[in-house]
Amino acid sequence: MVRTHRYASLACALLLAACASGPDISTDGVNETVTPRQASVEIDVRGDQVLWGGTIVNSTNLENSTRLEVLGYPLDGSQRPETSAEPTGRFMAMEKGYLETVDYGQGRLVTIKGALNETREGAIGDADYTYPVLQADQIYLWPAESDAARRDSGINFGFGIGILF
Repeated sequence: MVRTHRYASLACALLLAACASGPDISTDGVNETVTPRQASVEIDVRGDQVLWGGTIVNSTNLENSTRLEVLGYPLDGSQRPETSAEPTGRFMAMEKGYLETVDYGQGRLVTIKGALNETREGAIGDADYTYPVLQADQIYLWPAESDAARRDSGINFGFGIGILF
């Protein structure tokens, strides 16, 4: 009986772990009120830690780092960008070292924690734009929809009555 109970507990723990999704990025010390749009004009937020997410617009490998240009969106409770919401502005994230730009390509969702370092002038089409730039401490690349669909085994659990009409 005890042995069966242990196996059942282990199975439940494994199932719960398999259902867990998303990053576990600490929000300690994070300025949760500032958006990319606000950070592009407010000098007093430089140096603040932020947790932002969005859709990658462009990724570029530089000599010693990788630059991600991201269209920001609010984050939901699991820290996933809510792309159905109004965008919060664009930002750049700098990651020391190399990120594969095929993986971190246009359209992928990311959640990034880092310190606001500066702003940079750039352009979106013919329009001038001021980007807040953060030095990334943590980056979470959300699985592509096709990756998530592949992981769906087609096995479902449920309860039913087995009566056909």
